[in-house]
Amino acid sequence: MEAKPEVLGTTSEIIPLALPKGTEKLCELCERRANLQCTKCRVTFYCDADHQQADWVGIHERICQLLVPIRMATLWSLQQEGQIEMQLKKLELIEICRLVAQSKLSEGKHQEALPAAQFCLRCSKDVHGPTNVEMVPAYLLLAEANLGLGNLAVVAELLSQAEWAVLKSPECGHGVQHWLHRSLGQLHMATGNLEAALLYFANDIYFASEEYGLDSTVTCNGYFLMADVFAKQGKTPIVRSLYSEVAHTWHCYLTKLLETHIQNIQNPDMLLEPSYDKSKQVEVDKMLTTMLEFMQNDSRKDSAQIALVAHCLAMLWFLGGDFLKALGFCSTALQASQLIPNHDLTEPIQALLQLVQGLHTEPHPGSD
Repeated sequence: MEAKPEVLGTTSEIIPLALPKGTEKLCELCERRANLQCTKCRVTFYCDADHQQADWVGIHERICQLLVPIRMATLWSLQQEGQIEMQLKKLELIEICRLVAQSKLSEGKHQEALPAAQFCLRCSKDVHGPTNVEMVPAYLLLAEANLGLGNLAVVAELLSQAEWAVLKSPECGHGVQHWLHRSLGQLHMATGNLEAALLYFANDIYFASEEYGLDSTVTCNGYFLMADVFAKQGKTPIVRSLYSEVAHTWHCYLTKLLETHIQNIQNPDMLLEPSYDKSKQVEVDKMLTTMLEFMQNDSRKDSAQIALVAHCLAMLWFLGGDFLKALGFCSTALQASQLIPNHDLTEPIQALLQLVQGLHTEPHPGSD
């Protein structure tokens, strides 16, 4: 027999006669007429079970009880002190939803990110107003989720609103500007307007370098996106140059992270614990793997670059606690580095390989 899908959260049917006259409850996700309500908080409503399940997985499980004081008006909540506290609670919800949406987007879970991004936008409008520059992160989160799902018309509308809010605020920070231009570049990439995408990615890199520095991994990710445009244009030499820049930045960052990680851990068993954010790891792995595949298939195969990127991936997965993947990338890196006499990466690659092999073969506590 086919297993029934797990039901997450619980709902009950809305009784229309129990509602105040002239009121109608709307679905949390689509804003159509609701037929169900969450039985845990009783202040969240859905048109059907599919939307309830999607919202529960996306964000509602995290914020269910936090919604109760905000959505249930009391005499105290209407007073000035109560209104101030409600605003603070909404700001807390905005931050929770922002973090959840960003984490899911980094993992490529665009559908799951939608509920958190939608609630973040809705709550931000309540607190800041629709055209305030504080709204921009919420617009950009929802745009990124829809971009991953191919909803380009929705993305264009959201980015237009974000751009308008930024234009109205000359004091807007470089961090927001970088994020906006990166999103606009990705939209133009998706619509095939490559020249416009290049312009926006160039602006993205400028603002990111102003905010985070030229050697930042945030800045170099803009180079990766720009390389993708040049790859579509068939400009392989430029792609090689940009990928080299990205590889060196990430190698420097991961090397420092690895050194700190090993130095700070006295008990070797603690190395089994991941020390790198899982959601970010998925995103970085996708980028570095794309670069490695390009280099391995390139007609001008550069063993030094292959060793560099494979070593990055080995360190990334070692820090993430996946020693099997780290072992595989260590072997790839070592093979490439050994093709170059006296290559300066051979020794650190061998050291990491020995460390990974020792931990991979070491018996875990409680194992036979």
